[in-house]
Formats: sequence, C-alpha cells, structure tokens
Amino acid sequence: MPRYVIERTLEGAGKLSERDLKALSIKSRNVLLELGPEINWVESFVTDNKLYCVYVAPSAEMIIEHAKRGGFPADSVSQVHAIIGPTTAE
Repeated sequence: MPRYVIERTLEGAGKLSERDLKALSIKSRNVLLELGPEINWVESFVTDNKLYCVYVAPSAEMIIEHAKRGGFPADSVSQVHAIIGPTTAE
C-alpha cells in the first residue's frame, strides 16, 4: 500500500496546546473511521506553522478526501518512493 507525506500549513501549529492537538487528532481519527480501513494515519510532525503527516492509503485522492471531510489543509500530497536513513549508507 502506498505511503504519503502530506504538508499542511497551519499558522501557529507549534504553539497549539495538548488539548488542541488532541482535538485535531480526534477529528482526524473520526474521518478515518468514516473512510474505512484502507487509509491509516501513521504519524505527524508539528513545526512552527506546518504539520507533516504520514499516511498509508490506496491513493492520493483518498488523502485529499480525508482532508476535505475533516476541514484540514493539504497543501501537498506526495507519494513516498523510498525511505532512507543512516543504515542506508552501510
């Protein structure tokens, strides 16, 4: 199943409280439940003004539908073609 990285602009994301982040997580999870088991949220990275989210889904269109239903921005949806790290150099 393809893996995607989604870039979401959210001004002040890095200053969101734990309560705010939990509310966003609940909203996202509820939309995922509506869409079914084919789409899975792996993790998200919160920076100053953006979220970078990793999802596993059958298509970019499903990721965009998740964003639309949840009212989340999806500035870019990029399919991951490879994962590398320090051990790749060995």
